[in-house]
Amino acid sequence: MQPTDEQLAVLDAYCAGNHLAIQAGARTGKTTTLTLLAQTATGRGRYLAFNKAIATAATRLFPRHVQCKTAHSLAYAAIGHRYRHRLGGPRTPTWRTGEALGLSQDARIHGRDLGTRALSHTILKTIARFCHSADPEPAPHHLAPPRGIDTPQAHAELADLLLPYVRKAWDDLRDPHGTAVRFDHDHYLKLWALTEPTIPTDFLLLDEAQDTNPVLEHVIHAQRHHTQLVIVGDSAQAIYTWRGARDIMTTFDGTHLNLSQSFRFGPHLATEANRWLTIAQSPLRLTGTPDIPTRLTPTPDTATVLCRTNVGAMVEVLTAQQTGHRVALASGGAALQSLVQAAHDLTQGRRTTHPELLLFPTWAELQDYAEKDPAGKDLAPLVDLVDRHGTHALLRALQLLVPEQDGADITVSTAHKAKGVDVRVEGPSSVRMNVPSSVARIVIVQGCAGGDSWGFFPLAAHDRSACGTWCGLGRSTRLDRQAQGRDRRAGLGIR
Repeated sequence: MQPTDEQLAVLDAYCAGNHLAIQAGARTGKTTTLTLLAQTATGRGRYLAFNKAIATAATRLFPRHVQCKTAHSLAYAAIGHRYRHRLGGPRTPTWRTGEALGLSQDARIHGRDLGTRALSHTILKTIARFCHSADPEPAPHHLAPPRGIDTPQAHAELADLLLPYVRKAWDDLRDPHGTAVRFDHDHYLKLWALTEPTIPTDFLLLDEAQDTNPVLEHVIHAQRHHTQLVIVGDSAQAIYTWRGARDIMTTFDGTHLNLSQSFRFGPHLATEANRWLTIAQSPLRLTGTPDIPTRLTPTPDTATVLCRTNVGAMVEVLTAQQTGHRVALASGGAALQSLVQAAHDLTQGRRTTHPELLLFPTWAELQDYAEKDPAGKDLAPLVDLVDRHGTHALLRALQLLVPEQDGADITVSTAHKAKGVDVRVEGPSSVRMNVPSSVARIVIVQGCAGGDSWGFFPLAAHDRSACGTWCGLGRSTRLDRQAQGRDRRAGLGIR
């Protein structure tokens, strides 16, 4: 394939020794450009991917002198393996974690009574914010106070009370033999970052740079004195700000270049896509490929449903199956099936070995935990789903799922899993969203790129709680406000 002028500009800038920040729109040849760069480059290279699946796929594309990993895999090899026996531990009630840290009394902060559960939950959230930061020690600005603690005086008073416990929790996490706080992958990533690691490579490619936590940003920037940095991403696709990530593309100290020509569609669809990019305040505008036939038309049939959470996706699966459709769930339903099976065991009076529900001897205790313990809010959607539909119906629905490539009528996915994924359907069909507009991070643009290939662009959107309708192609797409609440715990399989 003949490189485009934009791709040649990237190669020229790299050969000149510049650090690069590349804004790459949907299907603009980002991977092709990076592989061309890697083939041109001499010496050792590292490609840091957003997740393991992308890293594995990249291994098949990049030349052998480029190692394709995730940041977590680097951290695990250096530090995390020392804590492998602590990973995947069972849930612990919030109050018990606080008790293990020595927190045994309620507190009154500026007229508000805070129980040990709320205080313990605040300690754990503060640790999480610290681990996402580039800071060397927990500090008052990492504090994640409960609702109502919103004045500087109340914040300072709560920080004075809880920071000693936060530091004690961090000491426990640093100890391979610690037991007080549940250990997860972000903890060893932070421990690795604090060692000020040097990544031994001659050039470093960071993908999805628009969703980079400050802890990783600090590590990447520390490499610029001994290696050439190339960061790539799309500012319009930043979707992890809720967990501390930020877009490092626009502030990167280096040469800024764009990949704007899409190889998926023609100019008409590019014009429509640019309308949404303007709304999303993206610094990038797309151009289409003139010889790709493209048509824009209303699409009456739903082929893909995007949801905020996997629990919301499960509801959509049930609804579609009840109308006789063959339904696929993006990435399969294994994790969700394991969780529902564990819930089924509890509802039948049997304990489960599932690490997320191991804590609970009965379903009633799980219901109480999800309703009353701040740490259990992420389990509330699962509890509500089981209470509404029953585990037998859920397990049956999961068994009826068909593979994504096996002629499904409808594919259901979370927005996060759909990021960067192609949707292929038979003929013109629509993408429907089950996402509250007040938290929407996805905008859909549809189009035909020759034959039966249909694409959509996940774009970051700003809060538009007053607007429930997004204008689509020739018609409007109303965002379903019945989506389940946000679910932020990564290990559950229900996010």
